Amino acid sequence: MPSSSATPASGDDRPTQAPRRLPDLHALELLVAVAQTGSLGRAAARLGISQPTASSRMRTLEKRLGLPLLQRASTGSQLTEAGVLVTDWANRVLEQADELTEGIAALKSQLQGDLRIAASLTLAEHLLPGWLMAMRTHYPQVHIGLRVANSRLVVQALRQGEVELGFIEGPWTPTDLQSLPVARDRLVVVTAPDHPWTRRRRPVSGQELATTQLLLREAGSGTRETLERALSPWDGPSVPLLELGSTAPLRTAAAGGAAPAVLSDLAVSEDLAAGRLVEIPVEDTLDLSRTLRAVWPLAVELPEAAKHLLWIAQGGPAPH
Repeated sequence: MPSSSATPASGDDRPTQAPRRLPDLHALELLVAVAQTGSLGRAAARLGISQPTASSRMRTLEKRLGLPLLQRASTGSQLTEAGVLVTDWANRVLEQADELTEGIAALKSQLQGDLRIAASLTLAEHLLPGWLMAMRTHYPQVHIGLRVANSRLVVQALRQGEVELGFIEGPWTPTDLQSLPVARDRLVVVTAPDHPWTRRRRPVSGQELATTQLLLREAGSGTRETLERALSPWDGPSVPLLELGSTAPLRTAAAGGAAPAVLSDLAVSEDLAAGRLVEIPVEDTLDLSRTLRAVWPLAVELPEAAKHLLWIAQGGPAPH
């Protein structure tokens, strides 16, 4: 008697693979916010959700990934080692999601004033939001598509004609690009409040910094290249203890006592003010300052929208 069980119409009776359940973007956004604020409660407040909702969302994410991401305590929440890595990947996913959203908006937009820009992480997180808000106020008809990448990839996007204007933070300007200073920044050495370096009586020397395993941004970032230039007399920096493509997990790892980190003053200012991190003085001979620049191809006339953005970035009156 034939079986009554249904068979696939195609005749392929191989078991089908269950679809992968991808992490929810809102949960990844929450994880990144916890890394930045050091607390599930503060992260919930930043995202405008309740504490129970945040806790439930985080438990669901940990269950879905099968990994413990947070170590919860009465004083706050610390990322586990797995949490640090997942946060770094989550930043990339969220950046790609933002790029997707911007790409769709650009496709829908038919305005002639569209402008494509790319910016390094420090500029994109700490300076560009204010500039773009000013652009929206004065030029609401201009749609700006923003790509976030390290300085080396920003230059690559310009050379390939994928963007009209770039913002980089490295210690160099390619000879095939025009540049304009838009801000000054400096790198700072930061540690957890209980790190042995906080009890030092002398500033850290270039030799010490060059031979210490640090928490660093990835090769190709302006932050990393600025440090490499500063430590070149001592053939440094050493092989990093941890190297990641974003600052948030590095700040968390430093606050947890893993090792000193060298990051932008713009990126750690809130942590320093809150006492989560402590700045370690360095010798005066160690130059960790840098100029943040706008860059675009030589012999290319900038679009009017790009000129407006540069005027705003330099703090001048917005032209009309």
